[in-house]
Amino acid sequence: MKKALPVGVDNFEKLISGGYYYVDKTMFIKELLDLKGEVNLFTRPRRFGKTLNLSMLRYFFEDTGDAGKNEQNKELFRGMKIMDAGDGYTDQMGKYPVINLTLKSAKQEDFETAYYMIQAELASEFERHREIVERGKQSLAVKEYEQYISIADEKADQKLVRGSIKLFSQCMRKITGNNTVVLIDEYDVPLENAYFRGFYEEMVGFIRALFESALKTNDYLQFAVITGCLRISKESIFTGLNHLNIISVLDKKYSEHFGFTGQEVIRMMSYYEVGSRFSTMKEWYDGYLFGDTEVYNPWSVIKFLFDLYSDIEAFPRPYWINTSSNDIVKDMIARADRETKGQIEKLLNRGTLDIQVHEEVTYDDMGSSGENLWNFLYFTGYLTKESEYFKESAIFLRARIPNTEVKTIYQTTILNLFRETVKKEDFRDLYRAMEDGDAKKMRDILNGQLFPTISFYDSAENFYHGFLTGILSQSQNYLVKSNRESGNGRSDIMVKSPSLRGKAFVLEVKVSDSIDDLEDDAEKALRQIQEKKYMEELRTEGYRKIGCYGISFFRKDCEVQFEAGQ
Repeated sequence: MKKALPVGVDNFEKLISGGYYYVDKTMFIKELLDLKGEVNLFTRPRRFGKTLNLSMLRYFFEDTGDAGKNEQNKELFRGMKIMDAGDGYTDQMGKYPVINLTLKSAKQEDFETAYYMIQAELASEFERHREIVERGKQSLAVKEYEQYISIADEKADQKLVRGSIKLFSQCMRKITGNNTVVLIDEYDVPLENAYFRGFYEEMVGFIRALFESALKTNDYLQFAVITGCLRISKESIFTGLNHLNIISVLDKKYSEHFGFTGQEVIRMMSYYEVGSRFSTMKEWYDGYLFGDTEVYNPWSVIKFLFDLYSDIEAFPRPYWINTSSNDIVKDMIARADRETKGQIEKLLNRGTLDIQVHEEVTYDDMGSSGENLWNFLYFTGYLTKESEYFKESAIFLRARIPNTEVKTIYQTTILNLFRETVKKEDFRDLYRAMEDGDAKKMRDILNGQLFPTISFYDSAENFYHGFLTGILSQSQNYLVKSNRESGNGRSDIMVKSPSLRGKAFVLEVKVSDSIDDLEDDAEKALRQIQEKKYMEELRTEGYRKIGCYGISFFRKDCEVQFEAGQ
């Protein structure tokens, strides 16, 4: 019986004890100890294993205060790579107090609720160590003990909560004699959420104060590992942290510890006996370059493996779209000017974009310049590095869309925004032109809609079909039937009056290879309607007033030709 795939399992103890398949990332511990960074910020896209890696660090380093529990934690690592690294590393097991804090729950509608969720997370960690504090409270000052308990009971005011991690470290040092390992996961989630929700400054102030006390003025800190998507420093989140070690997707250090390498994916697929689908796995979920290491999206790999194990012929899907915040992409597309739209189209058509790297960005920067926008997309996983070069004392990237999954996210976002825009438009002139057989007027209106729209030409038929269906579906007087999705060999689109006495139309769509082919292809579309007798379905239903439209597209241009039904 095969091990279960850890879909959504990001607790290390649960994953190992539960018998799930685990891709061994324990050499992350060795590299962390070798490089001796005191405060380490790892920036990686969402769902690339950050939470699981922090959980692994917790179970490796934590002294739980219970000898039996410490031994159980050591057993979790039996047979893993770190256990063969030498006594210098294994001697660190179960040695330190650990506070493991996640900020992802702070994605809330207002500051008060977001703050409460962070306070609750801190209280949970304080409660987890409460037994240690109760046993060792004689080592603490009365005020320290009272403050600790008030945080654990969620009764502390915001001023005390801001200094809570430092207080935790101070208490643990007095009780255990050891400094604290601080683990903070998804530190930028509250900031991203606050930016889009409108309470950014309040959240920045709180996070800054929490971090300063925990990381800057904390004499009881052994080391800290922080994870997020972005390095946010202009707001002074990390002011004065001269010991801050930032490891982004550009760094060669730690590059193989977040995400799956090609060999790891091959081994997984072999274990589950689905290796025949490797080319699809690679096309959809590979393509990220962290440092010089090529990696796959681990969340999507696991999800696709889960589907493949049940059905070897399963279709790939954009699993990441439902887990990662796509507000950045949506906002970018909604506000894109003509130049930006052209750059997006270039990327969607397998092109590259040269951008100067700015690792220190803010959410406010996102709309200030195209360069900052592309940096956001790069560091959050919507673009990846094809190559890099040094020019005029600056690092430049040649960036591209990583894989089919991410490309699908762009396309879906574009089409959804297009549909939202179309709902606000008045297309009565288009419907009137269609009713009158005025092909020229239809062409002019459609061309006007194509011009500001972001197109993706290498999947052009689906794009243009969706474009045309979306516009026609706004009519209150007609029913629109799309046959493309059913794959039944019928015409592309049928537009019908609810009354059989009214008009009905058959539309066939072609995509031209060049602008010179537009007229010929529109004529071919009309001939296809006649030759394949697409009107018969409408006649059988009882319609007698039938019009036929052949429509061809090439990039931002279209041609429309009309013929009355025979």
